Amino acid sequence: MSEHTPSLTQLPEWQVLTRHKQQLANTHLRELFAQDPDRAQRYLAEGAGLTLDFSRNRLTDEVLSALTNLARACGLEQRRNALFDGDIVNRTENRPALHTALRQPAGTEVRVNGQNIVPEVQATLARMEQLVSAVHSGQRTGHTGKPFTDVVSIGIGGSFLGPKLVVRALTPYAQAGIRCHFVANIDGTDVQDILRPLNPETTLFLVQSKSFRTQETLSNSLVARDWFLNNGGNQRAIARHFLAVTTNIPEAKAFGIDEENIFPMWDWVGGRYSLWSAIGLPIALTLGMPAFRELLEGAHAMDEHFRRTPSERNLPVIMALLGVWNNNFWGAETQAVLPYDEYLKYLPDHLQQLDMESNGKRVTQHGQPVDYPTGPVLWGGVGANGQHAYHQLIHQGTRLVPADFIMPLTSHNPVGDHHAILFANCLSQARAMMAGKTLEEARQELLDSGMDAMQAEALAPHKLIPGNQPSNIVLMDKLSPGRLGALIAAYEHRTFVQSVIWDIDCFDQWGVELGKQMGNEILPRLKGEAGGATDSATDNLVALFRAANGV
Repeated sequence: MSEHTPSLTQLPEWQVLTRHKQQLANTHLRELFAQDPDRAQRYLAEGAGLTLDFSRNRLTDEVLSALTNLARACGLEQRRNALFDGDIVNRTENRPALHTALRQPAGTEVRVNGQNIVPEVQATLARMEQLVSAVHSGQRTGHTGKPFTDVVSIGIGGSFLGPKLVVRALTPYAQAGIRCHFVANIDGTDVQDILRPLNPETTLFLVQSKSFRTQETLSNSLVARDWFLNNGGNQRAIARHFLAVTTNIPEAKAFGIDEENIFPMWDWVGGRYSLWSAIGLPIALTLGMPAFRELLEGAHAMDEHFRRTPSERNLPVIMALLGVWNNNFWGAETQAVLPYDEYLKYLPDHLQQLDMESNGKRVTQHGQPVDYPTGPVLWGGVGANGQHAYHQLIHQGTRLVPADFIMPLTSHNPVGDHHAILFANCLSQARAMMAGKTLEEARQELLDSGMDAMQAEALAPHKLIPGNQPSNIVLMDKLSPGRLGALIAAYEHRTFVQSVIWDIDCFDQWGVELGKQMGNEILPRLKGEAGGATDSATDNLVALFRAANGV
């Protein structure tokens, strides 16, 4: 929306949706299914090997049409074209956001400032392939001639969460002989626990930081370098054991890393969208380049689906519109992501950053305060574990909690009936959230079990489950590099579409920058150096820290 368009909540399309919500306010999902035998088949979307069942939302054809009309009124088509064409979409930093260019096939063209960036992307992939091949073949070894057995990726945020998700998710595709470890937290326990069992002669380090000044990453990298030097390494050997992905070549060289071991990052890729770049080296080194390229191909297939499929059948657009519907019209404040696959256990962690860092904003693109909720709190965990923990709140708590269930139809590790039981759990949880259990059903169930009428009457309210909790189910044939690439890209585009509707910039993160700034102001005081006062609470805790550490 431009500066001259009305506020989002004043748009006619928004008002139409408000009326639809009022009309459905007393309609249960059970009724919607009972009234429409074809509902399940009609509310399916397919793209890039994924299937989205979105029938368990308080949705009618009229609502879906009204939601797509809202997206159109907010300029989705124009904004989507701008995203793919390399226009300035990160307005506060005056940058394009071209993570989609990282997965474009060779020979295509995407221009930034008049320059086609695809050849540079392809050249970086070729360099990655050379490195991965040299490590896997034993051509590239440590300084004592021993082959590498372990890779330690040092980064935080987008340089950590995305690669860690993919490495874990694609464990069945891992190449023999290479173990991957991730260090992110500034807590010394993290880096020390990773380094302790490793052999310096066979460990390769990746320092992943766009600026090469991120405090957590640089501090952990210095610890890793000291550990290497104190355990048989030397200054010259650093060049064989340390690589960097950064834009700050001088700082990386000063650290001791040869320029030929420095891989590029670009201003037109944000950290949380960067796993498709050389930030994905931990993925490539662990899984091999064929798997990494398949990951890119799956993401590109979803890009094409998002770019060319009408909104009514467009998987990420539908996911985004349902999020707006549940968040802005039904009052949902959170979104649960529930992968029913052990390999996807880190998916909620990655999506938390992707979604909450992108859409946790309170002003429009033009700096005006919003008068509607924006990004929800995203959380979740692997199924079926959550069924014995937080699912209770979803079923019988007082909050509306939309959920995304994600599951492959076949398992990499078939054992007895495990996968059928897991799938039954996934379907039953979605059904329970939708249908619930009425008071009369609870009462009759107790009577049928032999309980007397008075006891049944007393206990039945405790077994009442309202249902009417919206959910989506995302299915794939098997968790493969291509399907995972499509899944992650779908959530990227879902996040973008919601930012378009909310008229916010999903590519900056000034709240994160404020925390860094304040941390840099407090740190000198903790070390006993001069610094100005902050507030009484902070001052008191600084004094406690200094006393405990003899500063």
